[in-house]
Amino acid sequence: MTILNQARPKSVAPAAPPADPPTAVPVDARTATLAKGSGRAGQHISTADPSTESASPTQLTMSGALTAALRDALAADPNVVIFGEDVGPLGGVFRVTDGLARDFGEGRVWDSPLAESGIVGTAIGMAMYGMRPVVEMQFDAFSYPAFEQITSHVAKMHNRTRGRVRLPMVIRIPCAGGIGGVEHHSDSSEAYWTHTPGLTVVTPSNPADAYSMLREAIECDDPVIFMEPKSKYWSKQALALPVRTAPMRQAQILREGSDVTLLAYGPTVSTALQAADLGAEEGLSVEVVDLRSLSPFDDETVGISVRKTSRVAVIHEAAQFGGYGAEVAARIQEQHFFYLAAPVLRIAGFDIPYPSPKREDVYLPTAERVLAALDTWEW
Repeated sequence: MTILNQARPKSVAPAAPPADPPTAVPVDARTATLAKGSGRAGQHISTADPSTESASPTQLTMSGALTAALRDALAADPNVVIFGEDVGPLGGVFRVTDGLARDFGEGRVWDSPLAESGIVGTAIGMAMYGMRPVVEMQFDAFSYPAFEQITSHVAKMHNRTRGRVRLPMVIRIPCAGGIGGVEHHSDSSEAYWTHTPGLTVVTPSNPADAYSMLREAIECDDPVIFMEPKSKYWSKQALALPVRTAPMRQAQILREGSDVTLLAYGPTVSTALQAADLGAEEGLSVEVVDLRSLSPFDDETVGISVRKTSRVAVIHEAAQFGGYGAEVAARIQEQHFFYLAAPVLRIAGFDIPYPSPKREDVYLPTAERVLAALDTWEW
């Protein structure tokens, strides 16, 4: 495939080598305090469960990293509880809570009825009285019955009570496609939650961030929507637990480049990195930024990259119309218009319901689609 069918970019720098996922830094969980972010006080990481500490790095999946984070949170704070559909003895559909009910008992980890509104409503009450509930929605579209609870109460309680009541709770949502699931098992619902003031919305793209960001989310005194890309549950990374990566509200530049910035999050970060590799074969220097936090948005890190490359594309699995990429594109064009050499592009899912498993490979953004979109610019 010809990546650029017109003139080469204004400056073709030597292609940067692919970056590894954010550095996994072992920390002493008894003393580590996360950096401040988005105006909130630094969050203290409590003592980790020694059973998950490892002296040397071992290969760990994202699912395993999430399990370790939940285990350490349960061991660190007796106020942490976990509940949802099938999260008890079964360990959840994706086995993220595997073994936790056995090891911590049904008073800390338990199965709920099949009633998402009731799950979130119960968590609200528990959080109001000092507990730190972590609830699972099982699949992305299963969260919709709890939409009213989340948008009307979870997001607004702190403001409604003039700061007197906080809700330290986490709603885990396995999200996006790429696993051969049918339509209501493969949604990308991030735009619903980011449009709701009062919610912090984050999503990891690798095992190290999965562990670190989930620990920070549980320690946070405000509600967090924690979106877990299902297709990355089996991705692996060498980790020595516990680890700390960048604060969860901070974007990360995973690969340096000079010609174009690709903004991605969750499942599309690997797509962006693949596109950068293919682009390098044609002399295109691509910078890849993992947004990590969807709300609040890290304008500073993104702005630095935009001003350097002058060309930007946003990648996400959700349908393009009204998708999260539209907000990102608007912010960039409002704040950095005079630095842009071309319009901000969006590479996204098509504006249709999620297709059948046999057609999802056509629906999902690919590295080839990203490069074809970049080809539409006048270079």
